[in-house]
Amino acid sequence: MPVTEKERIAEMKQFDLDRKKSGYLAGVDEAGRGPLAGPVFAAAVILPDDCIIEGINDSKKLSEKKREKLFDEICEKATAYCVASVDEKTIDEINILQATFKAMRDAVAGLKEKPDYVLIDGDKSPSVDIAHEPVIKGDSKSMSIAAASILAKVSRDRYIVKMSEKYPGYGFEKHKGYGTKAHYEAIAELGISPIHRKSFLKKILG
Repeated sequence: MPVTEKERIAEMKQFDLDRKKSGYLAGVDEAGRGPLAGPVFAAAVILPDDCIIEGINDSKKLSEKKREKLFDEICEKATAYCVASVDEKTIDEINILQATFKAMRDAVAGLKEKPDYVLIDGDKSPSVDIAHEPVIKGDSKSMSIAAASILAKVSRDRYIVKMSEKYPGYGFEKHKGYGTKAHYEAIAELGISPIHRKSFLKKILG
């Protein structure tokens, strides 16, 4: 029998509880590793043990409207949360992987409550100075990581939409900086903007 929505949510919550040692457990995820423009964002979230958030999932599996609704609920219910970002200039200097790790470390460091254990989406460790565990496809397995994925994604999307007003013509409000055909066509016509990642556009820049 297929898993019901209620069972799926319960499994995500149990995943966290099974890994919680003592004190607080935080989930960490990022948004924006792939785009051609803008910062990479990361979020860290600590949820209360009895917290259940209906409909929570990997942010990529949710509609924009659903993500926005869950964003507010997560912020309201979380014991602590922090969103951090690393800008495009730093991405060009240290590479996207290291920039992502920095954003994750900054998000964990910014939590008002210090976690005792951290679950991090992915297969690599950003070397946080707290006991931690990388979890492949963690945003579909852990409620805390899923919550972090939503905060990171919504925060980044909101930022890029604001940048679309500052740098019109690129369509940032539509593609959020990802390398769509329309985005490449806009770069060909307008050139690169100050928020483009030059290290991602080496073929165009020569």
